[in-house]
Amino acid sequence: MEKAKVYFTKELTPEKIVELYKHLGVELKGKVAVKVHSGEEGNQNYLKPEFLKPMVDYVNGTIVECNTAYDGARDTTEKHEKLMEKHEWTKYFQVDILDAKEDLVLEIPNGKVLHKNYVGKNIENYDSMLVLSHFKGHPMGGYGGAIKQLSIGVASSKGKRYIHCCGQENGTYEDMFKQDQLTFLDSMVDAASSVVNYFKNNMAYINLICNLSVDCDCCAVAKDPCMKDIGIVASTDPVAIDAACIDLIKNSEEEGKEELLERIESRQGYHTIESANNKIGTKEYELIDIDAL
Repeated sequence: MEKAKVYFTKELTPEKIVELYKHLGVELKGKVAVKVHSGEEGNQNYLKPEFLKPMVDYVNGTIVECNTAYDGARDTTEKHEKLMEKHEWTKYFQVDILDAKEDLVLEIPNGKVLHKNYVGKNIENYDSMLVLSHFKGHPMGGYGGAIKQLSIGVASSKGKRYIHCCGQENGTYEDMFKQDQLTFLDSMVDAASSVVNYFKNNMAYINLICNLSVDCDCCAVAKDPCMKDIGIVASTDPVAIDAACIDLIKNSEEEGKEELLERIESRQGYHTIESANNKIGTKEYELIDIDAL
């Protein structure tokens, strides 16, 4: 497999997100789903909608999300829609909770752990997907980026529990936290592969490496960022873009990176990249700084 191209800029501006996307040389077809993280109520680190508006407008996209598998402000469609309004997503965009009514089962014939994935049935209304991810740490996965957005992010509430329970059909909330870590990470990759296969080549990925907390945007009480922002990356490869983000953090000279790297390493987050390599993309990439072109 050839090295994937990952485009990078240190400039964190709405305009630079669009510029990076243009460098990908892709045109997302038809109706475009833009997957974001709506941000749990109380979270201070999630990406704000006004910052993403030029990018979403450029692809004429619809913001899509799915309900959570844990109690909070996003575990039912009614509550999630209210939070999307409170966080001003509905002020700027059309918003679609994909699993608002029912699920769609995506088969995973070659899955290592999972052989099916539950996603929101409304995904059928879209022809392509732009995955806009906030790259940061994560309490369970070690880090959250494009692969997590494809897996846990696109999964329905039932699907999230199914992934966390590593394929247990009737797994409980408590079961979600009792699984072997590597098996859980493999389950995430299996789920991500079903979404990649569903949209085929009609996908693009943008990671914003900012607000670098060890915690995810799903945490109502998240730690403040432990290091300075790094920039933005874009790719058509979800594995390469996450691998590049980790490398940019490792190679950074900013204070505080050790805390974030410890979170990734302690949850064996690198395994996600290895598991996804040559399955939904490649970890081998060429980093292209657009500001140096």
